[in-house]
Amino acid sequence: MEKITSFTIDHIKLQPGLYVSRKDKIGAETVTTFDLRLTSPNEEPVMNTAEIHTMEHLAATYLRNDPLWKDKVLYFGPMGCRTGFYLLLAGDLSSRDVLPLVSACFRFIADFADEVPGASSKDCGNYLDMNLPMANFWGKKYANLLENCPDDRLVYPD
Repeated sequence: MEKITSFTIDHIKLQPGLYVSRKDKIGAETVTTFDLRLTSPNEEPVMNTAEIHTMEHLAATYLRNDPLWKDKVLYFGPMGCRTGFYLLLAGDLSSRDVLPLVSACFRFIADFADEVPGASSKDCGNYLDMNLPMANFWGKKYANLLENCPDDRLVYPD
């Protein structure tokens, strides 16, 4: 079998950033998949499931309520390697196009201090696996990076 695109990225050179992972055509429409990389793979510790789960609830809620983007949000979820998230949006988009949205989303996560949306036994299959303080920590770290994001953190390394 052919190696999938995400396994062809040099994870030794990959640093935290906001990358276009792929673009897929579905009929006449384009879906852009973004790699929201929060940690340096195989170099920094990975995120734990509790903070990933909390960030997933917060980001999904934020993104699906953003007045400009909510109709373009197809999916937001964690990477299996626990170094970041994937965001799938309708449209032929660049990292620069979504930088303000993703930055605002992670600033929302950094500053969130209320009950996590959907964190109940009725609404979630694993509602006890949450860690808001660590979600705040990672949200702040990533939002700070995105606020002054260098160009080399917006395009995958060669």
